[in-house]
Amino acid sequence: MNLLLDTHTFLWFANDDPQLGAEAPRLIEEPGAEVAISVASVWEISIKSALKKLKLPEPVELFVPRQLTVNSIRAWPVEVTHALRVALLPHHHNDPFDRLIIAQALVEDLTVVSRDRAFDSYGVRRVW
Repeated sequence: MNLLLDTHTFLWFANDDPQLGAEAPRLIEEPGAEVAISVASVWEISIKSALKKLKLPEPVELFVPRQLTVNSIRAWPVEVTHALRVALLPHHHNDPFDRLIIAQALVEDLTVVSRDRAFDSYGVRRVW
């Protein structure tokens, strides 16, 4: 299964946060699963960290690359097709980072790992 982690999913998984529940980690750690995080999520994490709205166990420039490596998570690039697909999305969700993740999932046929039920309104495959 090709999984795209929502920003909160990545952070909770990396920090072993109990809010993640049991099913999401099982899917992420499943042998053969291709797991990715959007570069948009990395951007979101960087912004929130710089604004002190997000506390990480180490500086963001160390934390994110380390977690990608340790957990074998791919950074999914943002392509022009993803950005353009955002324009076609209805406005069920106003978060620009989530809208880009939704567009990437639709264009690339990825399953999003997120607790955010608003993703369902877009026809995205979502697991939690």
